Order: sequence, then structure tokens, then C-alpha cells
Amino acid sequence: MLARWGIRLASSLVGIAVGILLSSTLLSKFSITVAGVVEAALVFWVIHLVVSFVALRIFVREPSSAEAGLLALASTIVSLIIVSAIVSGLTIHGIQTYAAAAVIIWLTTSVSDVIGRRMIRARRGQHTAG
Repeated sequence: MLARWGIRLASSLVGIAVGILLSSTLLSKFSITVAGVVEAALVFWVIHLVVSFVALRIFVREPSSAEAGLLALASTIVSLIIVSAIVSGLTIHGIQTYAAAAVIIWLTTSVSDVIGRRMIRARRGQHTAG
């Protein structure tokens, strides 16, 4: 069980960091320092967990897949706004840049979540086969 948490944590942090780096590379009004990537990924992860928990547990008790996806995107936007206010090495200019960065980070974290789940399933299969 501890290994599953480790895989989920690592895949989440990697997805966030990759999304931040991609945003910095692809968006001219998004800039971040090297130290800011680490700090922003960690702070984003914590804030995103809290915002997602509040959105999924308090506002919508049983979301459909579409609602869950929209809530995840909305919580990514909210988390990014908070992180940009807290992390000094991160600079984002303009609403369009926030929206584009949020979509990039949302996509990379979604992909990393899928990869993390597959790793857990593969690990589970190794344990049952051995």
C-alpha cells in the first residue's frame, strides 16, 4: 500500500513539473526559475489536493465523468492562481496565459495519473503472479 502511495505521489509531482516546464517553454508570458519549478510543483500539488477535495466532496457529492473533468480543470486554474501568488520564481501575465497553462498542466497531470495507475496495476500483477 505504501508503494502505491509513493507511485501516485511521484507520478503526480512529475506530471505537475512537466506541465509547468511545458507551459514555460510554450507560453511566452509564463516564466519560472529552476528553483521555482520545484517549489511550484510541491506547492501546486498540496493546493490542488485541497481544492480538488473541497470541490469534489463539498460542492458536488457524486459527479459524473464530465463534471469531474471540469472540476479538475477548474481546480487546476484555481491552484495555478494561488501558486503564482505564493511562488516568487513564477510569473504569469494575462488571463489567456493562465488558461493555457492550466490546460497544459491539467493534461500532463492526467497523463501522469494514467501512467501511475498502470504502474500500480502492473506491480499488483507481479505480486499476484509471484
